[in-house]
Parts: sequence; structure tokens; C-alpha cells
Amino acid sequence: MARLDFVHLHVHSSFSLLEGALTIARLAELAKADHQPALALTDTDNMFGALEFSEKLSSSGIQPIVGCALAIDFGDSDHGPRNGNAPPERARIVLLAARREGYRSLMRLNSRAFLDTPPNEPPRLKLKWLEGETADIIALTGGPGGPLDMAVAAGQSHFATARLDALLKVFTSNCNGMARRRSVALRRR
Repeated sequence: MARLDFVHLHVHSSFSLLEGALTIARLAELAKADHQPALALTDTDNMFGALEFSEKLSSSGIQPIVGCALAIDFGDSDHGPRNGNAPPERARIVLLAARREGYRSLMRLNSRAFLDTPPNEPPRLKLKWLEGETADIIALTGGPGGPLDMAVAAGQSHFATARLDALLKVFTSNCNGMARRRSVALRRR
């Protein structure tokens, strides 16, 4: 059997406070020891380690993939600080820069999440802010802790379907048949 390479697309470093403990240098060492061809850094709500990550991984012969995990405001729930019914952890999607312009878009989006969200609320992107910024960005729905799966797990598949449809609309140029099939599967639930 041919050797299959693994690329981890959702890694947190010590820049993800309370979520990651590994330094960028240690991530590079571990990825090199594992013979990983590439690795994605997707710290929560920030891109503070992007430059160091890119330099260290490139010098180790590993393709760096820069991204971040950000909460998206789909407009279907209250994100304010006083919402007692809100889940303790905000559901995030993972955004990966596919090219240089995607990296620039990620920087703009990440900054906007902090600057345009009221100071007493956690940073998040409004869905409409993604319009025109997604051409060179790859979106991952966040897995079991993402906004789609959490809605399904809570018995609210109508939210999951609406959210997926909204993401498909914004990421139209990046969509493939698999995402569309998942949308159909969610509608059947």
C-alpha cells in the first residue's frame, strides 16, 4: 500500500489562549518528525503566529497553511454578553488562505471581527462581511464544534440547513459537489 500523507488543517498553537500549548517551533518539530508535507495553523480569533509559523515551517521543508477559526454571526441567534441561553463556547468555522489574496482577506476579516463587534461582545464576523472576500479562502464548517453540527446536535437542523445554504452562497466559487450533497442530507433530517 502506498504511503498516505496526512495534513492537519485545524491546529492551535500557544496563540490560542486556553486551547493550545505548543509553540510554533515545537509544531514545526513535530510536523517534521511526522513527515507531514503541510500543516495549517488555525488559532482561535487571531493570526498572531502567522509570520513565525510561515517562516519556521518553510525552513523545515513543510508547506505552511495560514488560517484562523472565527465565529460567524448568521443572524439567527443572540451573541450578546447577557444571553443566558447561549452555549458557553461559540461555534466557529475554520478559514484557510489558499493564496496570497486569501491571506490578505483573512487579515481584513480577522481585524474586522475585533474592530466592528461591540467591545462588550465576543469577536465574530457577520455573514455579509464575507461577501467579496472569499475567492481565495477555503472554509471548513468546524466539525462537531462548528455552527452546523452543533445545530444538528441540538435538534435544530433547520438552522444547520439555513447556515450551510448561507455559506454555500458566500463561498460559491469554492463550492464542490460534496458540500451540496451535505446540504441535501441536512434537509432530509
